Amino acid sequence: MENIKTNYLTGGSFLVEPISEATVFSREDFTEEHREIYHMVKEFDKERIFAQKEEIEKFNKDLSLSLIREMGELGLLGIDIPEKYGGMELDKVTTAIVAEALIHSPSFSTVWAVQTGIGSLPIVWFGTPEQKEKYLPKIVTGEILCAYGLTEPSAGSDALAGKTTAILSEDGKHYILNGEKIFITNAGWADVFIVFAQVDGNKFSAFIVDRDSEGFSIGAEEKKMGMKGSSTTPLIFQDAKVPVENLLYKIGKGAAIAFNVLNIGRFKLGAAGVGGSKTAIEAAAQYAKERRAFGKPIAQFDAIIKKIADMTVRTFAADSMLYRTIGLLQNEIDQLDKSDPDYYINIGEAMEQFAIETSMAKVFGSETSHFVINEGLQIFGGYGYLEDFPLASAYRDDRINQIWEGTNEINRQIITGFMMKKALMEELPIRESISAIDHFMSNGKIENNEGLLANECETIETGKRLALYIFNEALNRFGQDLKHEQQITEMLADVFIDLYTAESTVVRAQKILENDNHDKTVCSIAKIYTAEMVLRLLNISLTALNGIFSGHTTYEVIDQLRQFQARMMTQTDIINLKRNVARYIYYHKEYPF
Repeated sequence: MENIKTNYLTGGSFLVEPISEATVFSREDFTEEHREIYHMVKEFDKERIFAQKEEIEKFNKDLSLSLIREMGELGLLGIDIPEKYGGMELDKVTTAIVAEALIHSPSFSTVWAVQTGIGSLPIVWFGTPEQKEKYLPKIVTGEILCAYGLTEPSAGSDALAGKTTAILSEDGKHYILNGEKIFITNAGWADVFIVFAQVDGNKFSAFIVDRDSEGFSIGAEEKKMGMKGSSTTPLIFQDAKVPVENLLYKIGKGAAIAFNVLNIGRFKLGAAGVGGSKTAIEAAAQYAKERRAFGKPIAQFDAIIKKIADMTVRTFAADSMLYRTIGLLQNEIDQLDKSDPDYYINIGEAMEQFAIETSMAKVFGSETSHFVINEGLQIFGGYGYLEDFPLASAYRDDRINQIWEGTNEINRQIITGFMMKKALMEELPIRESISAIDHFMSNGKIENNEGLLANECETIETGKRLALYIFNEALNRFGQDLKHEQQITEMLADVFIDLYTAESTVVRAQKILENDNHDKTVCSIAKIYTAEMVLRLLNISLTALNGIFSGHTTYEVIDQLRQFQARMMTQTDIINLKRNVARYIYYHKEYPF
């Protein structure tokens, strides 16, 4: 993959780099191999999974495991696993492509996602050669199924507060584990588990636990709102004996394992959200064209047109920021020395560099799929509420996406928290950028900024200065205690997400327009997203500033906000542009981008 050019090889750089220098990887950059894999998985999903979805949802373990083994035969369980152990060791783009294409049974795609992500990557990245030799070849084929045990009854989002203990036995041959894990996906069917425990009470560490380990048992299946075709159970450790050679990486290094594999899980979840959104758009658009009311198809009603357009704009934006994020991750991996004995450990630890962006992809991807499926169900009306139609089960299955892989609330704290760290540790020139705001507001312009989206580029650049301005005021007011002001940190996270997504959308649209001028729909999408982003940013900014100044916001601050508003507001005809977008979707009868 061509290197992503950036002055700062670290997350959050979008906030301090001009949009004119942004290089955004997108699906238009897919190789022929990427496209072939995407179509292969789509075909497999349609022919093997969708055709048996009803049976999968009946909690048919044998069927699901059989399909997992079929995916193993296609090489789709070994995308991230070295060839030495039977894998394909492809790029992270391919991982996202498969996650996006497995759309028809979220229950099954969840089984696959754990198998190829949080269930196996700890071994790929941090395992010893002996551990890799023992487990990875069987993971690649689907002979064994993986699970990941982090969450506990009293430690969900606060994972490091887990109370499961691990004490070395007197003979030094085993760690003795005691405690309980809950909400563990794949657990009832899995053969091997990545489990986190406190060694000697305070050293957060990871272990590989085999299903038949003495003292280890599986709890009863949970009765869930959705994802009914997947297994979710507690894990119970009662003096469970885990061989010392099953310690993963080093004592006390569990956090590095836990959170860096979650970064991969987060962008995969975002990819699944994008794939599900596209499917929902296709179903809703087709239904709208067929369903008649008051003598004409409901697709012709302006309220339905708006919904189809909103669904499309949001999905295009999610797609754009998702693959931009994956491009950054892959670029980081490409910088590593493959001959380094710690190459795979370095991959795992490198994921933290872009924790901001992977958390953004998780939040925006999951909230996009929820929005799109909800709007799609509304278009179906009463039929949408029936299980015989496609969006009722999708609505139930989708809801968990805002909770697992770190709740969206926690991920918003991660976004702002890491941005604070990069500012205070001067990993990014955030202070310099803040000091340059006045200069930009007085005469700053983007050089060589031309084309159909020139105004949107200027708007986004101004939006970055507004974000920096609010960020600075919050840091001045609260210092490092800002992390405790969660309403404000959530607002800052939403501002950062919106700017990153808008920039990704506009830069991708510019790329498409340069190479394919026969249609300007992507231009309409970028204009709509940017214009509506401005309204959100201004509203959030006023709310945040009033909170920062405890309702005593000064005239100077209000005047500054008005200056930002004057430079950011666009004269975009959002209503008619949405009509153009909806017409384009109706014409193509699917999501075409």
